[in-house]
Amino acid sequence: MTKIKYMMKAGLGALLILIMAACARQQQETGDAGLSHTCPMHPQIVQESFGTCPICGMDLVPVNQAGAEQEIMLSNRQIALANIRVEPLSPGNLGNNTFVTGKLAADQELIDVVSSRVPGRIEKLYIKETGRQISKGQPLYEMYSEELLTLQNEYLLTLEQYRQLGDTDKRYASFMEAARKKLLLYGMTADQVKRLGETKARSALVTFGSPVSGIVTEIAAAEGQYVAEGSILYRIEGLDRLWVEAELYPREAALVKEGDQVRVIVAGYEHEPLSGKVVFLNPEYRTGTQILTLRAQIANPGKRFLPGMQASVVLSNNTRTVLALPVDAVVRGEHGAHVWVKAGEGTFTPRMVKTGMETFDRVEILEGLQEGDSVVTSGAYLLYGELVLKKGIEPATAHRYESDEL
Repeated sequence: MTKIKYMMKAGLGALLILIMAACARQQQETGDAGLSHTCPMHPQIVQESFGTCPICGMDLVPVNQAGAEQEIMLSNRQIALANIRVEPLSPGNLGNNTFVTGKLAADQELIDVVSSRVPGRIEKLYIKETGRQISKGQPLYEMYSEELLTLQNEYLLTLEQYRQLGDTDKRYASFMEAARKKLLLYGMTADQVKRLGETKARSALVTFGSPVSGIVTEIAAAEGQYVAEGSILYRIEGLDRLWVEAELYPREAALVKEGDQVRVIVAGYEHEPLSGKVVFLNPEYRTGTQILTLRAQIANPGKRFLPGMQASVVLSNNTRTVLALPVDAVVRGEHGAHVWVKAGEGTFTPRMVKTGMETFDRVEILEGLQEGDSVVTSGAYLLYGELVLKKGIEPATAHRYESDEL
């Protein structure tokens, strides 16, 4: 009887061991179906089978990707620190681009020459070196002029006559106005003439201000120098607009004509391309060369750009309207390209895309996105690194698993 009980216990134990082994094998088979392998030191290395890292030689470790959650959630502070920017996918013009080098130059239409309106002696120069940036109305020089003193006396005389006899004889009003305009034509400002009429303080020393804002590029006078009427004193270049001058070969000249809009990229401001208008295209080649000169006009808000800065002019041809994103928005890998799409407040998810034509700063999106999708245009690689490091997921590999499951 005891022997029979012992045999029954042994049989039950063996059966239990077999059942546990079968469950373990089933669990292992189920788990292995969603495993990939990655390197702990180089998480961008992802393989389906076990092996070693081709970079450092370490053994790859398994990572479960079956049903993996690919979303990345960030707080507003993390988004700001990572400089993550989002913009909707929209149609734009894309074509083959040709780059020509050039440089910024002063717009000749904004160059002003400050000359002496009256003969006299330069008593003081307020601006004594070139390269200084000045504002309209800023004092430039002080001049001693007997002629201006005579004109001031004439104005005060006609002003007094107008005040005493203007009501009875209208001619005195015209005499006074003519004397006032003469002072303005000779370089005095309206405020200076008004103050002269109120204080009656005549002076042969008159301060003259700058007629425009810009950069002083030439000073042709010195303190103590006697100058004649019309003598050049300063040359000032305005900075509200600038020219971009570039050299074109015949093949490049065929891509542009006067009046076309071109993109201008100033050195140091590569991420802020400007729009310029071609205002001049030299009709003849430079002597002894096959080079034409192109000149485009650009706005200069804030006067950030200065003459002499290097720039590139982008000539586009074969343009067409496509859905396009900045190049930095597309993360490329061994298994394909993907972008990051904003799925909700502070939530981002990768999406595989198919790209087409590409320029230096834009890339066409053929598949994977629709117009209006909110796509991460700055910080995409940071999100990709976060996904790989924290979750051990490579978007392209996870996409293949999802496709296989479907």
